[in-house]
Amino acid sequence: MSLTPLADALEIILDSVDRVPNPEPVGLEVALNRYVAEAVVAPCAVPPADNSAMDGYAVCSTDVPGLLPVSQRIPAGQPPLALAPGTTARIFTGAEIPPGADAVIPQEDAEATAAGVRLPSASEGQHIRRQGDDIRPGDCLVQRGQCLRPQDVGLLASVGINTVSVYRPLRVAILTTGDELRDPGKDELESGQIFNSNRFVLAHQVQALGFEVTENRHVPDVPATIAAALQSAASSADCIVTAGGVSVGEEDHVRGEIEKQGTLSIWRLAIKPGKPLAFGEVQGTPIFGLPGNPVSAWITFALVARPWLVKRQGGMLPVVPRFPVQASFTIARPGSREEFLRVRLVGQGLEMRAELTGSQSSGVLTSLSAADGLAVLPAGATVTPGDWVEVIPLSALWQPGFG
Repeated sequence: MSLTPLADALEIILDSVDRVPNPEPVGLEVALNRYVAEAVVAPCAVPPADNSAMDGYAVCSTDVPGLLPVSQRIPAGQPPLALAPGTTARIFTGAEIPPGADAVIPQEDAEATAAGVRLPSASEGQHIRRQGDDIRPGDCLVQRGQCLRPQDVGLLASVGINTVSVYRPLRVAILTTGDELRDPGKDELESGQIFNSNRFVLAHQVQALGFEVTENRHVPDVPATIAAALQSAASSADCIVTAGGVSVGEEDHVRGEIEKQGTLSIWRLAIKPGKPLAFGEVQGTPIFGLPGNPVSAWITFALVARPWLVKRQGGMLPVVPRFPVQASFTIARPGSREEFLRVRLVGQGLEMRAELTGSQSSGVLTSLSAADGLAVLPAGATVTPGDWVEVIPLSALWQPGFG
């Protein structure tokens, strides 16, 4: 089977999404990272009335300059009285402008005297935040499919909304394979064994997107055991994510069991790292079979599984930004696949450079942990210091609601 380019694989994978979860209402206290099922429009204006942008004195602009008596004091939250002609009102930031006033003079420009307050001239509308300057009734606050961030939740609260309709979180089952893997903190390593990082990394990648991990366990490299685990996961999850067992080795049994239990739509991508990726379904439940090497698993989840999961959740497809940065490294040998290099960004502005964070082996997590982004090299490309390369910020590949 030939290698599938990433763009082609994404088109096939995203086209397979045919439904979204049911909506449910939730309170704002638990709305973070949830995906909006219905667009929300503003029921009222923000600010709800003209208010003062600073501490000072509310005046009618035609009454100044001059010495004016103070007729009232208006703290924020207190309804004002109409401004008596020829007077001023002591007013504080956020307080409502009294009828009859059309300007605010900052307190530092005023001079208090025994007879009143001496005030300079003022222009109409000065230092006043107008009703609806921020939000007008009927404005769309959040769109359908938007992942709610803290600022979005605050926006809803600012217009008095305390519940929002969101989609039920996707249920994702995570299975890792590999007889050499042991859980940290539970087992002592013997010769030939390593600790299992994929089980933890993938769970947090899923949870960071606002989804639910229904099970997260390690499965021995036994075909019958893998088959049973896939069947169990398919019965309770919206999607299965596995790590390991999808390459061409004699102990790589996951891909074969996917084909036995369901169908395989894609196997092997034209990217580095991450070539041995499988996508298909088991008993009607979509499955992503990710490579077992930790960096490959992280990258293929971020580039391939994440867009599908977000679309299946009912979310707007995440935008993956790329921006040009000059390289401070050398890639002398052209590769046959699109390559994603772990880089650190150093410097600022036009002086910013991308440098490799260390070994680019697919099993080296330190270089991923130290990275700010992924430099994207097309197939056949070489790089010399000073060349421009496209960089994807790492934050765009795991933060919910990015884009």
